[in-house]
Amino acid sequence: MILARAPLGMHWPTLDPFLFCAHHDDHYPKGDGRFGPAASLAGRQMGSDFSGLNGWSMYHGQQVPGFPAHPHRGFETVTLVRTGRIDHSDSLGAAARFGGGDVQWLTAGSGIVHAEMFPLLLEDAENPLELFQIWLNLPARSKMCAPYFSMFWADTIPRGRFGPEGGPGTEVVVVAGQLPGLDGLTPLAPPPDSWASQEGADVGIFTLKLDPGAQFTLPPAAGPQTLRVAYFFAGDALTAAGQAVAEPSALQVEASQPLLLTNPGQQPAELLVLQGRPIGEPVARHGPFVMNTEAEIRTAFADYQRTRFGGWPWDSEGPVHGSDATRFARHPGGAEERRG
Repeated sequence: MILARAPLGMHWPTLDPFLFCAHHDDHYPKGDGRFGPAASLAGRQMGSDFSGLNGWSMYHGQQVPGFPAHPHRGFETVTLVRTGRIDHSDSLGAAARFGGGDVQWLTAGSGIVHAEMFPLLLEDAENPLELFQIWLNLPARSKMCAPYFSMFWADTIPRGRFGPEGGPGTEVVVVAGQLPGLDGLTPLAPPPDSWASQEGADVGIFTLKLDPGAQFTLPPAAGPQTLRVAYFFAGDALTAAGQAVAEPSALQVEASQPLLLTNPGQQPAELLVLQGRPIGEPVARHGPFVMNTEAEIRTAFADYQRTRFGGWPWDSEGPVHGSDATRFARHPGGAEERRG
């Protein structure tokens, strides 16, 4: 059953325990050899370019697109990169280059500063970038937990294909949460202080891709209090719970019931699904901080001004990790992973 629907813009409507969801789909041109676009930047409000001019934005980047150093406290960011590369750097000393289905899950907790830059590595071809960034709230007891950096590499994230052999099917990718009845989709463990790690929180982050002509039933959520939103973001047609959906839409659905999805269109239909039991606490938010009271927000600003959440160990506000496209992560303490 569809309980409510809303059209999709850049920032998508969310329900507790989620705070924010953005879909960035930028068709960047060739790189200029300095990791920026080989194109004119005229007509853009540099430093805050969300224009989508010519199919891409610079965001807060001046030469390289992206989001130079900025602080967070009191919640988590989950960044799922479908196409392209992101360079991460933070005040813990962690660094990463990831993309192509990788997910970074960052618990800001008591405070972290990080940069997310979008280096245009290719000089002889375009540099498309598509990603979701999702903000997941922390309960009051965890808002001042230690920051935590984690990477979920694409080859470790469970995925499966469901449907008749040789016929139209559905690809399911599980970043977090359980889908009862779908074999082989045991999720990776979320960070230890995440709401997703709490018993009964029933947090789920899934993507679905239905072939033309495919039919798929999304199993009901495990918890009776779970809220679920299905975002139809790509494709020319979808039927959800017997209702036609002709344009990109956020669909709040009854989580306790199975959701029948059908793709009657000519293109694959793609959805992001976010679900979870609400935290049910007051939310006070201002810019990069999400707490429970306005007094805690004021404290967060004062703490950041005083401590810079540990300082910034990088030589620029928007570090880029070289021209080698190899995916890697260097964790706090120096342990390193490389993924090719």
